[in-house]
Amino acid sequence: MTTPSPTTRPHHPHFVSRPAPRRPRRAWVAGFVALLVVVAAAAAARWTREEDADPLAGRPRVTDTRAGLTYGVPEGWRHDPVKDKGLIDAFTSQITSRTHGASTTSGGTVVAGPAGRPVPRADLRRTTESAARSNAGFFFPDRPATLEESRATLVDGRPAHTAVLRVPGDDGGARLEMTLVNVDGGHTSFLLGLVSGEPDAALTADLHDVVASTAVA
Repeated sequence: MTTPSPTTRPHHPHFVSRPAPRRPRRAWVAGFVALLVVVAAAAAARWTREEDADPLAGRPRVTDTRAGLTYGVPEGWRHDPVKDKGLIDAFTSQITSRTHGASTTSGGTVVAGPAGRPVPRADLRRTTESAARSNAGFFFPDRPATLEESRATLVDGRPAHTAVLRVPGDDGGARLEMTLVNVDGGHTSFLLGLVSGEPDAALTADLHDVVASTAVA
């Protein structure tokens, strides 16, 4: 987030023989006040645009201090801090969705966690794809995962990468989306989204909204 550049204060005129007339001073004050109004309006407009850029603005948020991330909770999803304590060591927070549709068995999960030291930008793609395949093997053993998409992105202005895998299955399989982000100069973190069961466009859109809402805590 940027802040407005400081306004340079105009030079005060100096007269030796007589004081400055009052009218120009009033005009200067009026102009300075008008300038402040313009700066404030620009800041408000920028803040509004940034709020609008978050698809989950106004929704509850999860602040994961161990991962160093905060992210929104889509409508129909829930976060249970008590259950976070029971996650395996690699994961530090989790949100889950309700089942979408009366005739489907699909469901969504997003987990977050720290991922160790920063990854050079040139290695983000390879590292993210490797982590995605590793997690697919953990959650869906003996199911061959196919890489559907791999793209560079930004999370709160930080270099990041997202890899998308499709895992087959008689129940509709699963979609796995791994996003790795360099949080700061000291560590990297991840968001792992899963949609299991029959393909569900609404849940997939929710995963994308969570990533788009993510910021450094």
